[in-house]
Amino acid sequence: MPKDPVVILTALNLEYQAVRQRLADPQVHRHERGTRFEVGTVRGTSCRVALGLTSKGNHSAAVIAERAIQEFSPVAVLFVGVAGALWDTTRLGDVVMASHVYAYHGGTSEDDGLKARPRVWEAPHSVSQIASHLARLNDWADPVPGHEDAPQVRFGAVAAGEIVQNSRISAEAKWIRQHYNDALAIEMEAAGVAQAGHLNGAPVAIVRGISDRADGTKNSSDDRNWQPRAAANAAAFAIRLAVELVGEQEEAAVPRNDIARSTDRLERRVSNTAHNSTVGIMAGSVTGSSVHLNAAPEASGPTDLVTGLNSFRDQLGWHRADGTLDEDSYREALADLDSALRAAAGSTPESSKRTVMTLRRLRGLVVECPALVAALTTLIASAGGPA
Repeated sequence: MPKDPVVILTALNLEYQAVRQRLADPQVHRHERGTRFEVGTVRGTSCRVALGLTSKGNHSAAVIAERAIQEFSPVAVLFVGVAGALWDTTRLGDVVMASHVYAYHGGTSEDDGLKARPRVWEAPHSVSQIASHLARLNDWADPVPGHEDAPQVRFGAVAAGEIVQNSRISAEAKWIRQHYNDALAIEMEAAGVAQAGHLNGAPVAIVRGISDRADGTKNSSDDRNWQPRAAANAAAFAIRLAVELVGEQEEAAVPRNDIARSTDRLERRVSNTAHNSTVGIMAGSVTGSSVHLNAAPEASGPTDLVTGLNSFRDQLGWHRADGTLDEDSYREALADLDSALRAAAGSTPESSKRTVMTLRRLRGLVVECPALVAALTTLIASAGGPA
């Protein structure tokens, strides 16, 4: 059963506390360079969360996200907090789940004006599917006395820049609405976290509670009243999403004895059927009348681990051939696999640690392929790391 946590990052202490209060017995975890995280368990579940504070801005968010991914090899990274709405159709207190993130400050200044050159990161399909399901269930929000209308989850683009946007009529505000008119919310950290996740093969979700309208009223008493509520709503949805993500990964990591039982049943069916008919099956190898499936092998030492890693290369090829793994992910997975093979050739504790870290990063890269995740979970255990 996977023990990897979900990393949740926030930019403000208010947002941090909204998440922290939902964790049981959070313990300080110190990175070797001084960054502090707290690791706890979502109450009533087995979902572990590593919580960190990035401070404001895409750059600092990217650095801390990168550090968290390397430190924890998480199931996913969730960036949680408040944001400003760009359109009146999004209510204060609602939660925006980013379908994609714009780094909107990319551009080129020319004689006839500033031309947009954004970078864009899409949310992983599997994470979006879980989030959409939770939104349909609509049972994630905390009840608020005196407020009959429950917050809603809205899916759309989030614009992330380098300045606090608090005007509806400034040149910057008009430019954003001209070039990014599908964005529902605006903030300052999502692009950095999305970039860190992209470079490390970690799924990223941006969850933002709407606390203001980015229209010049950001410092009003009304805004100050909505900010804690918006942070709480974002935290509530993010925690529910984290629990579902961990649960899905646990289901994907099928225990070895279950795989063995399934294999035995399949071999018996093939044996019983083969007397009277022809059987077509995708298998690792066939010896006589025995069919051998390509399950990850038992690994008792470096040689067996290397054999398992080489077998996993074949599995990557099959998933690429049937279209479940895209070309870019396939090439990055091969690069990580080569790194793991080099590390596995060593015999020191440090080389074993490198192998485990590389395989965990690879598992995050192929998280949308349950069969590959299950195989990598077995290989990580074979390399000496917790599954």
